[in-house]
Amino acid sequence: MTDNAVNKIKPKWHTELEIFNHIKPLTIIEGNIFDKYRYVSSNDNTQLDDGAVISINAYLSDFYKSLGYKYVIFFNHIKGFYVESEDNTEEDQLALNELTEICNFINHNRKFATSNVSVNNTSGCIDCTFSGRGADAANIVNDLLHQKVYPVVVIMNFASRYIVGPNNMQQDDVQAFTRLQIAVTDAEDVPSEENGQILKNSLVMMVNRVNDLPTWFYYDNPLSKTITIDTPSKEERRQFIDESFDSFFDSNIYRSDLQKGITDEEINRIKERFVGLTAGFTYLDFLGLSNICYEQKFHIHELNKVVDLYRYGVQENPWLKLSPKIITDAEHSFQRRVQGQNQAIVKTLDVIKRAITGLDGLQHSSHTKPKGVLFFAGPTGTGKTETAKTLAQVLFGDESRCIRFDMSEFSQSHSDQRLLGAPPGYVGYEAGGQLTNAVRANPFSILLFDEIEKAHPSILDKFLQILEDGRMTDGQGKTVYFSECVIVFTSNLGIYVEKPNPETGLVERVQNVTSKDTYEDTIEGNFKRKGVKTKVRKAIEDYFKFKLNRPEILNRIGENIVVFDFIRPDVANGILTSLINKITKELEQSKNITLALSPKSLNTLQELAGANLDNGGRGIGNVVENYLINPLARYMFDNNVLSEAHITITSIDTKANPAVLTCEVQR
Repeated sequence: MTDNAVNKIKPKWHTELEIFNHIKPLTIIEGNIFDKYRYVSSNDNTQLDDGAVISINAYLSDFYKSLGYKYVIFFNHIKGFYVESEDNTEEDQLALNELTEICNFINHNRKFATSNVSVNNTSGCIDCTFSGRGADAANIVNDLLHQKVYPVVVIMNFASRYIVGPNNMQQDDVQAFTRLQIAVTDAEDVPSEENGQILKNSLVMMVNRVNDLPTWFYYDNPLSKTITIDTPSKEERRQFIDESFDSFFDSNIYRSDLQKGITDEEINRIKERFVGLTAGFTYLDFLGLSNICYEQKFHIHELNKVVDLYRYGVQENPWLKLSPKIITDAEHSFQRRVQGQNQAIVKTLDVIKRAITGLDGLQHSSHTKPKGVLFFAGPTGTGKTETAKTLAQVLFGDESRCIRFDMSEFSQSHSDQRLLGAPPGYVGYEAGGQLTNAVRANPFSILLFDEIEKAHPSILDKFLQILEDGRMTDGQGKTVYFSECVIVFTSNLGIYVEKPNPETGLVERVQNVTSKDTYEDTIEGNFKRKGVKTKVRKAIEDYFKFKLNRPEILNRIGENIVVFDFIRPDVANGILTSLINKITKELEQSKNITLALSPKSLNTLQELAGANLDNGGRGIGNVVENYLINPLARYMFDNNVLSEAHITITSIDTKANPAVLTCEVQR
């Protein structure tokens, strides 16, 4: 063992193996079993170097032999029994010699012999199947665990593949697993030749998930221990990058960067960021990152770019292209498209400015949280969805990068499968989830979850993980990252609230805010009158805390609740003017028809628009449709005014049903 091995961080699963090796004759290892692993020795008897990144077979072989086991024998249902060796001729020959020795040992100590066990010199394995006609693997395992000569460990790889499924077993499968149960039940304690310790003959089964095995085989079995291999922890990732940092870079580039004066403090910041961004990565991922970084000739300060390249296949992160000027100009874009919501726009842009300046998430330990989280609340038709679309246009140059999900479509208990993908074996598994597919295709995007209060509570549980960790594993087992997204929730919570009627005793839905309320709180003498912002925020907090009993969701959103105001009369006139100008421009461009409204007709539209402010901009749009567009289209069609004309609307008869226009036409 190397001198610095005492400082090595042992993964949790390694420590569990050390503890339960002497207690449990059956160990089931599940989880991240196909990764490479950074080796940490248990004692001085190791043959491997600490810190070497090796396969699970090599790791377990050295682990058990260092404890004093004479034989560590592997099995899978394709190859049969074999021993681990390195990919060179000398090691292969040693492995073949050991396997021949094991064959002789098995044949000498078998209780259930049907024929002699021998090495297939072509494959270098002991040919054997797990179940079916002539299958002998479980009997050999039984013989090995029952003998008292040498301590033995049998490691069964790919055990998830031995049967079609735990609920679809043939009698041969049942008998094979029962034989393994018998082998474990009567496993012997044997003294080690190496150190004299008493070791228990053991069976190790490697599975993707423990429930790939029949439940009766392991459930409530006091002889069984299930150990989960997770992806490397934060401490393990930090140790890996500390030990391997220079190998990520071309040697000339690395020396040049050091000569240019990059400080240890800067390098530590880069490492810390890298550790945070690679949460959930495997050691195989790290090796891939190292290769890409080296081949692309990245400099030290560019290390974290390799994470984007590895995850998304893009080297240029759109967030890095944003400049203060773009955001300054964006304020004007917002004000043109979303009128009368200056406070909401400022609050929204503050979140984006944090992301651009690198100050987002500094109050949290995670580096993988979404770039920003916004909760847009307030009356309908006030520009919440339009703000999200404008944000996508500003940040990513394309309004379509705002990916919208109508949460009223996800109100059922099984809706999370549509969003994140169905688990294996269920209908739609191959298709994946709507959300995870969208983020995988467009990792740099605005995710708009419209009317979030209509989603089933199980969906909200998923959002907790996304908001906290910035990643989610879909039904196919693929990890999707949300760390480059801005997540926007919209809600009409707080406009109406439920209150008990003192006369009937029934809970009724009553209006909480109206357009007559001011946006901010006001002081009237000694009385403080609450405004729209205060009332809506209070109703949202009550909803999550008391109705849903999920205050943790509110905590993840934090202070990013943005309350939109009602459309006020002066703003309504501006929106009305914009809509009229849009109609006028379209007629002129497409029909060569110029349109004008008399002061009287314009005043009529303004009065109609101002009388329905509780419905916001959509209400104004409805007024324009009912009292301008529809009667104008009827007039033009009935009077054959389809092109090359000047139309002046002199009055609008709003009492007629439908409304009627009086017009003057010049051709």
